[in-house]
Amino acid sequence: MRADALSLQEQITASVSLLRRHLDWDASTARLAELNARAEDPNLWNNPDEAQRVMRERTRLADQIEGVRKLEQAVRDALELIELAEAEDDTATADAAVADLQRLAAEAKRREIESLLSGEADANDAYVEVNAGAGGTEAQDWAEMLLRMYMRWAEAHGYKVTLTEQSDGEQAGIKSATIQVSGPNAYGWLKTESGVHRLVRISPFDAAARRQTSFASVYVYPVIDDKIEIEINPADLKVDTFRASGAGGQHVNKTESGVRFTHIPTGIVAASTQDRSQHRNREIALRMLKARLYELELQKREAVAAATEAGKTDIGWGHQIRSYVLQPYQLVKDLRTGVEKGNPAAVLDGDLDEFMAAALAARVGATRSEASAAAR
Repeated sequence: MRADALSLQEQITASVSLLRRHLDWDASTARLAELNARAEDPNLWNNPDEAQRVMRERTRLADQIEGVRKLEQAVRDALELIELAEAEDDTATADAAVADLQRLAAEAKRREIESLLSGEADANDAYVEVNAGAGGTEAQDWAEMLLRMYMRWAEAHGYKVTLTEQSDGEQAGIKSATIQVSGPNAYGWLKTESGVHRLVRISPFDAAARRQTSFASVYVYPVIDDKIEIEINPADLKVDTFRASGAGGQHVNKTESGVRFTHIPTGIVAASTQDRSQHRNREIALRMLKARLYELELQKREAVAAATEAGKTDIGWGHQIRSYVLQPYQLVKDLRTGVEKGNPAAVLDGDLDEFMAAALAARVGATRSEASAAAR
């Protein structure tokens, strides 16, 4: 068999072996059978919270187990196709099957890294907050481009996206916005995106067509459920109501439905304009504030806050995690991992997996090194 096919087979086999080990295959398959039996019990739904917890765990395990099985079967199919193609001297079919193996190797590597998502909140949904840096319309347009990039990434991976809050720019773009990304391991993947993002391009807002540098910050924090208790002293809260801006009909201009909470001891701000009801927006904003405070506690406990702390620094030179250069050349470079891609248009359309995987692998590796050092 072709050497490239054998090499890819070895890569995939190694990844699958690690996947099975991380899953504790026998224990996981037994647990899935138990969860399937519980899901068929009509009495389960007498307790909706417990039922949802069971279904979430069942979905997560089923996705992991079935993912490995489908991966193994797809590899077998591709290898058989290569053998048949070689026997018939069908180079085109063999090349296509090798391309399938390359895709499967990338998927296996992604699943291998995803199996390392063992942080306390990695499996949770995520809030993604984007803020424009200094620079007026340029930075606000860049912030909107980033928001679209994360929405496209989420949609491509089957995640649900909900716009929670948005403050529009005066001429174009956004000053800030927050979306909720819902799906398995959403926070685990997206947490690697916290930091300052730098754009270099010929400004579409400059009549002289000069090259401009713009900055925007991204901050990611986990959505928390009601089982996680976060105590907030009402005396520590400043509450503001305001009229929602942007599209939404006459209603947004007539009532102060938007709600903003400021946690005075930490300076953390959470706002919602998602709903027409001020009462509902209070609930959403308070939940977001609790999530931010929970993330703050996770940073302290996990001692791996280097990436997320970048999101709290000045939005400008020297603090960026990634540069997106559209002129004079085409390049996106992650300054933490060195990963580069020469197609900025694809990246801005949501092609972020390679950046996320590299950052996550580096973060997991750093955590392991710290743990080993502590053990010594």
